[in-house]
Amino acid sequence: MVHVALFHSVLGLRPADLLAAERLRRAGHEVVTPDLFGGETAATLGQGFRLLDRVGWATVARRARQSLAGMPDDTVLAGVSMGAGVVGEVWPERPAAAGVLLLHATADLPASARPGLRVQLHAAEPDDFAPSEQVAALSRAAQERGVDLKIFRYPGAGHCYTDPGLPDHDPAAAELTWRRVLDFLARRPTP
Repeated sequence: MVHVALFHSVLGLRPADLLAAERLRRAGHEVVTPDLFGGETAATLGQGFRLLDRVGWATVARRARQSLAGMPDDTVLAGVSMGAGVVGEVWPERPAAAGVLLLHATADLPASARPGLRVQLHAAEPDDFAPSEQVAALSRAAQERGVDLKIFRYPGAGHCYTDPGLPDHDPAAAELTWRRVLDFLARRPTP
């Protein structure tokens, strides 16, 4: 069993996030799904970015940090799309994280990322939020620092392919992603 903080996308905390968290809980993990937008959601990415502008990145980051305040130091950090950016924001302050899951977007590898840290990136191919040059930069940084990065690309899937409530949904890619995530969480983290 591991603790997981699952940060939502720019669409807000939606049923897809709650379903994902429930799937992880059924596998025996403790999962929190912080509501970074204070109950507001959006139906489209455009609406979501306007919502993010209104809420403000500083508020999103503060809420993310507050949600982690009582969590164990080795909590796995997981982010969906914008949530990957949230992971990138809090990751430098959580050097003991047991792992990092980036879904639908990349994040920069912080200087505090330790050798052997397990990280997975799951993204559509192509995906504007996980462009090949950013993925390549993440891969180079991981190799230089000895981070155990696994990259999974899903050709032809839409950006939010794991969300059954969106047109991008790709059931086969989503199922494969969640199987890989569960395998990741089932592996014993290295200290």
